[in-house]
Amino acid sequence: MPPSPIPPAAGQESVWDYPRPPVVEPVAARLRVVLAGTTVADTTSGLRVLETSHPPNYYFPPGDITPGVLVGSARRSYCEFKGVATYCSVVTGGRHEVDAAWSYPRPVSGYEALAGHVAFYATRMDECWVGEELARAQPGGFYGGWVTTTVVGPFKGVPGSAGW
Repeated sequence: MPPSPIPPAAGQESVWDYPRPPVVEPVAARLRVVLAGTTVADTTSGLRVLETSHPPNYYFPPGDITPGVLVGSARRSYCEFKGVATYCSVVTGGRHEVDAAWSYPRPVSGYEALAGHVAFYATRMDECWVGEELARAQPGGFYGGWVTTTVVGPFKGVPGSAGW
């Protein structure tokens, strides 16, 4: 059983108010990802996925990702809501972050907006920005949410949260 949700202050969202199944919505803020001093993705046309107990995952349109930084991988995973995810390594500036980004090339019905968009694990990048705020990585190594001051938890991924 999860701990009690943290009450959101004005201008904040509780991840416990996010739906399940998740929803996809456009992001008004500029989103950026930096690795080894290189901006690997920069968009004002991003999407976010909101799911109960998770900070948002942010997705970038393929045209807003620096050409050549993504290298395909054989890794695949399955989301009960979005379908089959494929993974990419992010390579730039002498860094090679294996399977540090993912996408849904052919998402299931209801998630078509994600087709071809790419999400990045904040924990594997040097900087992930939402507007002018540097995001922190969602706890744990499995999930890829970005934590900002606009979301409150507790967040899935902390020790003991596997059953939430």
